[in-house]
Formats: sequence, structure tokens, C-alpha cells
Amino acid sequence: MATNVGSETSTFPPADVDKELHPGHNKKIEVDSVSSDIATSKHLKEQEEAKQKQKERDKRDAMQTLKKTILVSAVIAAVAGAAFAITRKLREK
Repeated sequence: MATNVGSETSTFPPADVDKELHPGHNKKIEVDSVSSDIATSKHLKEQEEAKQKQKERDKRDAMQTLKKTILVSAVIAAVAGAAFAITRKLREK
């Protein structure tokens, strides 16, 4: 099986010599679409991960606030109960 090395279909595209030798003269911005898509998808993925972490942090903060509220309420109830019990004992004497 022989390959046709010199065929028209296997040649490289012609190079723009002026653009390669004088990059400052090239005023046209060229964007590699594949690299741009990869960078965009990576950026979107990072943003989504950051949003997810923020949601988890907010949820954890809400749970901590709820725990603190319940603990403080329990302490206040215990102190009020103790004060009530002490005043009751003092009145009995």
C-alpha cells in the first residue's frame, strides 16, 4: 500500500511570512476557538464550584447559628429555673 506523499491533499497550508516575521504589524486578533472553549468551560466550572462551596458554607453557618440559639436558650431556661427554685426554697424557710 503506497501513500502519495506529494499529493495536493497532504500539503501544509501556506504560511503568512509577513505576519510571522513582523508580528507587530498584525492588527487582527486571532482566537483559537478550541482553547477559548476549554478556557470558558473551565472558568464556568470554577464558578459553579465556588457557588456550591458558598451554598455549603451558608448552610453550615445557618446550622451553627441555630445550634448557638438553642444552646443559649437552654442556658437561659436553666438559669431561670435555678433562680425560681432558689427563691422558692428561700420563701419556704
